[in-house]
Amino acid sequence: MQEPFKNIPLVWTIHEHTLASRLRTYVSSGQSELVDTWKRFFSRATVIVFPNYILPIEYSICDPGNYFVIPGSPEEAWQADKQLALPNNNNLRSELDFGQDDFVIAVVGSQLLYKGVWLEHAFVLQALYPILTHFEDSSSRLRIIIVLGGDSTSNYSTTVETIALKLGYPNETVKRVTADRNTNTVINTADLVIYGSFLDEHSFPDILLKSMSLEKPIVAPDLPGIRKYISDKIDGYLFPKEDTRVLTQIMFRMVSNGKLSFIARNAASIGKSRARNLMVSESVEGYAFLLENILSLPSEVAVPMAAKSIPKKLKSEWRWHLFDAIKDTDSPSKMEMIFLDKIEKQFNRTNGENSVASIGSNDTFLYTIWEEQKYLDMTNLRKRKEDEELKERTDQPRGTWDEVYRSVRRLDRSLHERDEGELERTGQPLCIYEPYYGVGTWPFLHNVSLYRGLGLSTKGRRPGADDVDAPSRLPLLNNGYYRDVLGEYGAFFAIANRIDRIHKNAWIGFQSWRATARTKSLSKIAEKSLLDAIGTRKHGDTLYFWARLDTDPRNPLKKDFWSFCDAINAGNCQFVFSETLKEMYGVKHNLSSLPAMPSDEGGTWSVTNSWVLPTKSFVEFVMFSRMFVDALDTQFYDDHQKNGHCHLSLSKDKHCYSRLLELLVNVWAYHSGRRVVYVDPATGVMQEQHNLKSRRGQMWIKWFQFTTLKNMDEDLAEEFDSDHSKNRRLWPLTGEIYWHGIFEKERNMRNREKEKKRQQSKDKMQRMRKRTHQKALGRYVKPLVDDSNSTSLAAKLLR
Repeated sequence: MQEPFKNIPLVWTIHEHTLASRLRTYVSSGQSELVDTWKRFFSRATVIVFPNYILPIEYSICDPGNYFVIPGSPEEAWQADKQLALPNNNNLRSELDFGQDDFVIAVVGSQLLYKGVWLEHAFVLQALYPILTHFEDSSSRLRIIIVLGGDSTSNYSTTVETIALKLGYPNETVKRVTADRNTNTVINTADLVIYGSFLDEHSFPDILLKSMSLEKPIVAPDLPGIRKYISDKIDGYLFPKEDTRVLTQIMFRMVSNGKLSFIARNAASIGKSRARNLMVSESVEGYAFLLENILSLPSEVAVPMAAKSIPKKLKSEWRWHLFDAIKDTDSPSKMEMIFLDKIEKQFNRTNGENSVASIGSNDTFLYTIWEEQKYLDMTNLRKRKEDEELKERTDQPRGTWDEVYRSVRRLDRSLHERDEGELERTGQPLCIYEPYYGVGTWPFLHNVSLYRGLGLSTKGRRPGADDVDAPSRLPLLNNGYYRDVLGEYGAFFAIANRIDRIHKNAWIGFQSWRATARTKSLSKIAEKSLLDAIGTRKHGDTLYFWARLDTDPRNPLKKDFWSFCDAINAGNCQFVFSETLKEMYGVKHNLSSLPAMPSDEGGTWSVTNSWVLPTKSFVEFVMFSRMFVDALDTQFYDDHQKNGHCHLSLSKDKHCYSRLLELLVNVWAYHSGRRVVYVDPATGVMQEQHNLKSRRGQMWIKWFQFTTLKNMDEDLAEEFDSDHSKNRRLWPLTGEIYWHGIFEKERNMRNREKEKKRQQSKDKMQRMRKRTHQKALGRYVKPLVDDSNSTSLAAKLLR
């Protein structure tokens, strides 16, 4: 059996660079198997979410086509809070060879390395050079650190130092570091941060968010991705990338006597407050939009509101109280390294730690084995092709098409007869069908002979199981719209269509996989109790059910039948039911009342399509259901299909009819005079609901009796058969079309075919008699025998 959670949506969020660095190491060292393993992990996820557009590039080696970027994350602000809570950070400056009084400016930029980055750094250094005058009479020195991202070359430090010396900076004023783990140390050490990259990116740079969270004043070019989140002169300062002289003016305002000015400290304070909840709205709406597109909700689940409708208070800040439980844990980078080390050790144990070394030391030996194996494979392949060609050339009597078809059908039947489940079901009085759609429902299906799966789609069927393929029995279910709108009700129509070909038991039942998921399915004791009651005909023509309305999770208030129906159908159940009955029975006047469905003496009703009926009664119920669904579709198809508006839901719902149809069996059973019995799914104890005597005067028996429904069914069949109706109808697509005139019509067609063949035979004989025969060109004359020939012949005879 396949892994049951294969089709469950999985969202994987990646915020770390550690694995990307490891993957590059694997590629450079030739460990392709480890890379392939991670590719399989990445392929399992439905969507892999990144908080910026840089990480997908770093993980491009494993990209299976499911990457998605949702900007915004609380990680930078959370990490900054932890870092600021640490003891005095003076020793950080000593690590970088800076004095405690030095004024440090960090020039950061894009994490991508591109052409022209050195020129942009040169412009920034040129704009910063005039502020050296502030440090001439000060005890502090100006120190500039250029943080360079990407896979930069080692000679870039020399390039930066050369540019600084050309501009007139003193030695060791400008220093270059790579954007790796030292970035946090550099930012925390700096007094001021300048974003020195003029490349426009899709999202707000993470390094600026980190700087703001560490309460550092920032200066950045006026790019669209930055201008969207930074208010100039309030929580940061912006300068046009075309005019770096503005940067010089900003620096004179932010630096005073070798220290940060008041306005710079004020901007840093406001920036930290703003960075704490920056891009919350984009992140919340992004994840809501993602879930809308990857989740397929069942019909009984209320459709959530759109992403744009989320209240503002839920998009204003992160839920910081959830971080309290992880505030004192180890650093994420350390945990990442430990986890990746465990994965590598596990992989090496599985595949052999010394496999690479053994391959290197035995290259010649392995090459010889590979050559031999290749030769054997080619020889076997050539022989197999020759055998197939010889088999095709052999004359095989295939017979007519009808003979081939019958032989295939006979073989198919013989294969099915070998199935133990089908043999066991043949001798049972009952078969319970379990409709399902998709691989995720497999764990909730039974594998014993009493039950049989019923796949609502050709795809996603259980391999090796004797499940019924519903679309092959009812082509309507190949239409995705009707498969969704009918839900599990489509299974009833599929089984009832020529039921004698698939179902040979006296009783038939259905059980939703949701009942098993909610532990409301029949136990072994309940199954035995039900089979005993059926075998002894204890209750006669009865609807047995085991999923109660009053214990359903959707009915916590214990509402009655019609109130519950309204509650799960947007308050329109009674209106839609009334309009459907009027359309079905052709009632012209207003229908002032609905069929009574009382809850006398605590009686309850069936839900979730889990019940059992005699097969004959099931066929009658489906006959009623087909006409009801046809009338329902005629009334509300246009609004739902064309406009997306469903009268039975508050929003767009592709399972529009399913919740109403789920309760329809109760109305039919009650008003057609069937007994209704509840079976406790755990103990098997049976309790009759809505006693027949208590129904007197309340049943609409004339509306639901068999003769009325049969006449209506034949009228619809005659109408469709006569081809007089040009309107779109669902009824002909839900099952067989039968009325008493079909026999007469078929007999007349057969007689016409016989008469046509007889007339064709007579015409052929007439043509043969009347056709003109060509006269002979002359008579045959036997040639005379010569005397010489006769003499020689006589001589031969005498000898």
